[in-house]
Amino acid sequence: MPATTASTGHPFGLAGLVFTNPHHDPTWTHAVVPATAGTELPASPRDLEVSIAGAGRTWTLAEWRDETSSTSLLVLDAASSGGKVVHEWYADGLGAGTLFLGASMTKSVLAHLVGRAVRDGSLRLTDAVVAHVPELAGSGYDGTTVLDVLTMTTGVDWVEDHRDPDSLASRLLRCFGDHQDSRALLSEVRPGVPPGTRFSYCTADSQVLDWVRERATGLPYADDAARLWRSLGCTQDAVVAVDGAGVALAGGGLAASARDWARVALLAVDGTFGGERVLDREWTGDAAHATYPFLAVGRLPSTITTHAGFGYHWWPMDDAGRRLTADGSRGQFACADRSTGAVVVKTSQWPYADSWVDRQARDLSYLGLHALLDAVPTLHP
Repeated sequence: MPATTASTGHPFGLAGLVFTNPHHDPTWTHAVVPATAGTELPASPRDLEVSIAGAGRTWTLAEWRDETSSTSLLVLDAASSGGKVVHEWYADGLGAGTLFLGASMTKSVLAHLVGRAVRDGSLRLTDAVVAHVPELAGSGYDGTTVLDVLTMTTGVDWVEDHRDPDSLASRLLRCFGDHQDSRALLSEVRPGVPPGTRFSYCTADSQVLDWVRERATGLPYADDAARLWRSLGCTQDAVVAVDGAGVALAGGGLAASARDWARVALLAVDGTFGGERVLDREWTGDAAHATYPFLAVGRLPSTITTHAGFGYHWWPMDDAGRRLTADGSRGQFACADRSTGAVVVKTSQWPYADSWVDRQARDLSYLGLHALLDAVPTLHP
């Protein structure tokens, strides 16, 4: 079923749609990612007692949720409970029917789509970007490969600064509020350093990666995500922001329910869902590891995080590749323990303007996610 585009304004009149990205423009147009014939995740609520040490003190679970401005928290035990939700909490007025904007968690969904294209044989990590998108010849992406954009090591001249209204990053997002052609702006990105020599967080890399994936598969982001939604048995339609040309904000515009975000994280465990192999096992392992030493946990710029590294548009939480997370602005997380199958989804809405508040909330969130993943195996009867 192809995705359809909604009119501008609050999409579909969904009262449960929560935009937790500070850059969201309420006039964004959205495309529907339909859920068809999905199956509800079973629930088996358990008492969840967690003590979280961080920011100079110890926090109870409720205190941690409040301190990090949580809007939802879902814990899934896939190993010994048959894939059951063992904890589910929502802030007042929100619930299982709420769509939470994942911000840059959208990038991790894109990684799943790219992994499937690689599995299907329509795309290779060694492919040159311009071989699929010749429109980028002469830009900073001329000479880069799929692996370069997937690991954000293209070396292009880009600063991910949304506080500067004139930055390329801010201009890119405005394309979705002003209904402009976002891909036309990508040709303005200039080269910086040689590919594969430096990590720089870059939403333009994600948009280029999606452009390459679309050319290789013939499927726009929303349609390919709809195919993924069917494989994951998702029970609720998602929506994704699109620009004036109908191109999705593959780097930050997907909104989905907490339960469906959990399915996205669960697929990252071993590439299977409901007995169906969606991604190659080798792909999920590589996605959870750093391709270069400077992408390892604790080696990224401290302004991003010292608690994770960068893999294939996923964030490894340890160097062994055991744990990884999707990570979005202002505290959107969908993480998984690949050895136990435990999954934690946390959405949040903490202040963005103060970079120190943002940094502490992010650090404390990572510590809490580890504590929750540690706790899941202890819930087994």
